[in-house]
Amino acid sequence: MSSATWTRSSRTPWFANWIRTYLRRLEINPRAWIRRRWLIDSVEISEISFRGSALKPSDRPREPFPQIAVAGRSNVGKSSLLNWLLRQNLARVAKAPGKTRMLNFFLINQSYFLVDLPGYGYAKVGRALKEEWGRELENYLATEDRLAGVITLVDIRHGPTDLDLGLQEMLLAQGTERLVVLTKADKINRGKRASMQLKVQKELGLARPPSVVSVKTGEGRKELLGSIDELVDKWRSR
Repeated sequence: MSSATWTRSSRTPWFANWIRTYLRRLEINPRAWIRRRWLIDSVEISEISFRGSALKPSDRPREPFPQIAVAGRSNVGKSSLLNWLLRQNLARVAKAPGKTRMLNFFLINQSYFLVDLPGYGYAKVGRALKEEWGRELENYLATEDRLAGVITLVDIRHGPTDLDLGLQEMLLAQGTERLVVLTKADKINRGKRASMQLKVQKELGLARPPSVVSVKTGEGRKELLGSIDELVDKWRSR
């Protein structure tokens, strides 16, 4: 009587296909899921290149890499978060909110761009400048065909503002991938943190609770890098 020989090579195809099918039913990118669960160190940032600042389309980098934009109110701690995420002092931390008035392009691992968008909602700039920022930002978000997703930073202590809600509505209407991240998690206790995650998820119509990070404690950095990698993979597999 012959017996079946179960080898790694004979088992792998059906098992791998089953996993892929299961994850896709959950609308999860299989490659990104594996990276986030078992190979999360593989998404660590090893190479960063500042490609310049721009506002008008003609001044933006033209390399064919997907772009992940980072948005948020001017006092949400965006520059500090980018410095922490990149582990370099590339996104200048200014004393006055709203100092960054251009789109700043950072090429990561020769793979994708992180685009630091101007902070919105800063009261100490003129109306004309605010309107110019608004037009150029809306133009970028609506017309950039390499845009793989937008990370919106929200202060966990206060939740989304009207400007945050307006941005989310625009991204939803355009079909742009969204990733909402709650910053300054060390400022509130864990019980309140969980309730705020659910509140923001409901207010912004998110499929899952938003990520939570703290620049001060280091919490959430690898998870955020994994989420960025997932957005990049999803854009490439379109």
